[in-house]
Amino acid sequence: MPHTTRYQILSTKLSYTPNLWDVVVFLILLALLSVLAWGANQMAVPYQVGETITISLDPWNLPNYALRTVLRMFFALICSLLFTFIVAPIAAKNRSAGKLIIPAIDILQSIPVLGMLSITIVAFIKLFPGSLLGAECAAIFAIFTSQVWNMTLGLYQSLKMVPEELQDAGSVFHLKAWQRFWRIEVPFAMPGLLWNTMASLSAGWFFVVASEAISVSNQNIWLPGIGSYIREAINQADLNAVFYAIMAMFIVILLYDQLLFRPLLAWMGKFSTELQEEHERNQSWFYNFLTKRIWFQCCLESFSRGQELFLNPPFSRNKPAFQQPPSSPSKYNLSLIAEWLWNASLVVGIIIAALWLINFITQSVSFDEINRVFYLGAITAFKVAILIILASILWVPIGVWIGMNTRISAFLQPFTQFLAAFPVNLIYPIIVTLIVQFKLNVEIWSTPLMILGTQWYILFNIIAGTKAIPRDLKLATKNLGVKGWLRWKRLILPAIFPYYITGATTAAAGCWNASIVADTLSWGNHTFVATGLGSYIAQYTTEGDFPRIALGISVMCIYVIIINRLIWHKLYQLASKRFILE
Repeated sequence: MPHTTRYQILSTKLSYTPNLWDVVVFLILLALLSVLAWGANQMAVPYQVGETITISLDPWNLPNYALRTVLRMFFALICSLLFTFIVAPIAAKNRSAGKLIIPAIDILQSIPVLGMLSITIVAFIKLFPGSLLGAECAAIFAIFTSQVWNMTLGLYQSLKMVPEELQDAGSVFHLKAWQRFWRIEVPFAMPGLLWNTMASLSAGWFFVVASEAISVSNQNIWLPGIGSYIREAINQADLNAVFYAIMAMFIVILLYDQLLFRPLLAWMGKFSTELQEEHERNQSWFYNFLTKRIWFQCCLESFSRGQELFLNPPFSRNKPAFQQPPSSPSKYNLSLIAEWLWNASLVVGIIIAALWLINFITQSVSFDEINRVFYLGAITAFKVAILIILASILWVPIGVWIGMNTRISAFLQPFTQFLAAFPVNLIYPIIVTLIVQFKLNVEIWSTPLMILGTQWYILFNIIAGTKAIPRDLKLATKNLGVKGWLRWKRLILPAIFPYYITGATTAAAGCWNASIVADTLSWGNHTFVATGLGSYIAQYTTEGDFPRIALGISVMCIYVIIINRLIWHKLYQLASKRFILE
């Protein structure tokens, strides 16, 4: 029997005439692209600062608003993925760059969305004068900042923890650094990155109200979208509009779960290094439907050819893998000098920036007020610590239970995504009503709102860590009868600990960010302000007092950096040294 290549088999399959479903899917995709093009065109309509954009609470406008919001979120997601695949590998593979990048991410993820908007809104509006595109870019950038840090830290963690046997396999096959990254490291990191992407997209929903209903420097810029619809419903205390917004969000989240994330989870199975039974694999009706379409097979074949060119460019073929010559003592000394100069330049730059910032703040703010802001930061830090502990106690066992059961995971995934995407603003009517009716303490009842939008980082990372446990270890513990606390101590906790650190670090930073939203509760004519750093930043961001905005953000960054360095980074080092299942 003559040898038959894979390409010949695929060519034979592709010779069949496309059926009716192929035509239907093609028309649906064409209509979808047309709608997306129309939505993108609406982002660049003429606009002048100060011009009022009316947000109607008519539910028939919600499809248009939902489209505009989804476009902003996916533009931000694309930018987040590009940033992640550029920055995370550099930080993981270059020690000098990592010393700068990881602390910078610690600082950036602690800067609140309102702070980002107050800094960037003017720049984007000046970049696109007379167009709504400036405000749109500011909103996209704000959503980007709520998504990207978790994704970058997740990929960084995965790249630092690639098992030694996979690295050895790359050496055996003489893979170049470029090929090793895309053929070994990215496939290993893909499951964790996908779960972190889902968590990040859900976090974007949490901040969509602040990004679409912008109130900075006494200027109100409301962009058409679900977030601005929710803000208008809150201002008018319209419960019916709140219900319509919840239904619209549920439909959107269900659609992108079924049409995007569920197919990606099914496709993710190809990156698994473990043999899986059929019932253990993620299933997707849409993925199965697409793989049976002729045009999809054509796209896969074209993608495979493009991937081959991408991984093996013509100029690099038939060339032996580069062997780095042994370093001479002089070169080693030069590298040490270069590293010392790099570190010294960083220190000098940080000192200059800090001195300029101190001078800018102290020109308008007294030292007594600075001390009071540090006191407010301590109160918020205490709230964050308590909330992370409580969220960990709740979600770690639930995440392990979901991750250990594929069928339960498939059933609960859209539900958890909806809860993660649920804007905390929609709970304001309940909280405000309870506070007014029963004269409750706003300091206590506003605090849980800080964790409601960020606790999902812990859950999704625990699920990803549980799913990454090697199947042979699960079977070994089952065959040996290891149960209860011993199973948790010897198998589950060591496996999920690195993932938990990533999730808890991002959740804690998100709590600081969410305090700006949670410390100020509004519903109709009722407004309650809790004591904390969040309410301080929110107040002066609305007033446009930039020295006090800088003070509040700086204090928040100082607290987050100190906590990360003293607690989370120490735990991460422990995880990378001791809790890696080989």
